[in-house]
Amino acid sequence: MGSLELVGGVLEWTETQNNWCNFDHHHQHRRRQQQCTNIQTGTKQTRNSSNMAPSCCKISPIIPIFVFFLSVSSSICPARSSSSGNSSQNFRPGEELEKMNMVRARLKQINKAPVKTIRSPDGDLIDCVASHQQPAFDHPQLKGQKPLDPPERPKGSDATGQEWENSQLWSLSGESCPEGTIPIRRTSEKDVLRASSVQSFGRKIPRPVRRDSSSNGHEHAVGYVSGDQYYGAKASINVWAPVVANQNEFSLSQMWVISGTFGDDLNTIEAGWQACNFCSYLSPINLVSWVSPELYGDNYPRFFTYWTSDAYQATGCYNLLCSGFVQTNNQIAIGAAISPTSSYNGGQFDISLLIWKDPKHGNWWLEFGPGVLVGYWPSFLFTHLRDQATMVQFGGETVNSNPLGPHTMTQMGSGHFSGEGFGKASYFRNLQVVDLDNSLIPLSGLRVLADHPNCYDIQGGINGVWGNYFYYGGPGQNESAVDASLGLFLVFHHATSAIIGSAIYAEKLILLVRVCVLAQLLVMLHLGVYGEGMSFGGGRPSIHSLGYSGG
Repeated sequence: MGSLELVGGVLEWTETQNNWCNFDHHHQHRRRQQQCTNIQTGTKQTRNSSNMAPSCCKISPIIPIFVFFLSVSSSICPARSSSSGNSSQNFRPGEELEKMNMVRARLKQINKAPVKTIRSPDGDLIDCVASHQQPAFDHPQLKGQKPLDPPERPKGSDATGQEWENSQLWSLSGESCPEGTIPIRRTSEKDVLRASSVQSFGRKIPRPVRRDSSSNGHEHAVGYVSGDQYYGAKASINVWAPVVANQNEFSLSQMWVISGTFGDDLNTIEAGWQACNFCSYLSPINLVSWVSPELYGDNYPRFFTYWTSDAYQATGCYNLLCSGFVQTNNQIAIGAAISPTSSYNGGQFDISLLIWKDPKHGNWWLEFGPGVLVGYWPSFLFTHLRDQATMVQFGGETVNSNPLGPHTMTQMGSGHFSGEGFGKASYFRNLQVVDLDNSLIPLSGLRVLADHPNCYDIQGGINGVWGNYFYYGGPGQNESAVDASLGLFLVFHHATSAIIGSAIYAEKLILLVRVCVLAQLLVMLHLGVYGEGMSFGGGRPSIHSLGYSGG
């Protein structure tokens, strides 16, 4: 039995493997693991396609039952038009006006008066804002100050002779921000309204840091080091534009610099690229409709940063959407689209990121590309990271928004498994950390881990050119399950829509409950009988056993 034990913030891993498949009938919340797993640490982790067939790899003969159920539900409760006049009951002018006032107040905090505005080819508006007027200087401890001068760079990070080329789409306009200003992607009303609430815009949803990976939907394929003191990290990250299949899901590739007790005081600094478009299933004729994501409004991979000092509860935000990160660069717009991106069996593109702690002032600086400083996180933002990090993590993360149903088709990395190698699978290369002497050194004891290796996997290695590296990623749900997944979804969607549209609410409410129960049984039957490796309850070592939820 493999185990991950956190003792005093130090991770201990027993290097054995864990093969399991079970049903826990006494668990209060019956949760599905996506597949039987075969996990081992070290520098390689592979998947066994014969023994670990996930739900996303099988087509069930239960589809005829779905069709019958669909026809019965339609005849019992025919759908009515939504234009019956009741829709006006949901429109509350007072509440809408209050919400719009909150949106405009939030926009006033975020969007500062620009010296110049540049229109990006992707439609973004990039405002050139005086550096001393950026959102960071709204913070009480920064008011009236100006950005600090560049610190001493880590030894071994000499960028002399390396040419830097701006890899952001907005730079293709041929315009740039003047000296003394910084480029900030303008936030629109639509951006804020896409969030679940005005207060939550630009922030990750608070959630318990420790929990089983099968219950929260966050799935990882990562490499990590722990058990030492770290003062920074560096990596080159392959950039792709993965498909993100559903609302409230995302796919990202990033580095995490982590410290804390893995409770409510977890400190993280994060940087990488993120894609978060989503699709909605409409009908058998028009199955996929691409619409706007919550944060950005399109499907471009975007350079992002994040920080928190309390496990994503009350502190921190993405990019420059709160007072925190101080930007010093007039060429990089945090939150802007990255271009170009890699293509399967074609050109490969990566970005180099370096995060390190300035030994003189204690602030954490960010570099994008060879020698290009973006800015810094002031040390006072943090508790544990005021001193050093205790873990560094690299890799990919996705969200599976329906962990009880068929697995999401959201891709990680390139959307292909690690075994396909260069030009096909996504990679991290030249992984390094910064030591107490402010020197970049190779990783020691890199471990790799995938929560669901039949959907996303990882395998690492070392060579003379890439140093420490790994390939990672995957397609999520495999193509062979699309029909079964859509069948489950469309049956439930059609039946519930018909019931809710009916006028006889008392009778239909009872029927709705029966529909929900039947739909749940169908999902369980599909997963338990034909999933070959599904389990309800149980647990196994996962990235969440590290005490970190990611995201």
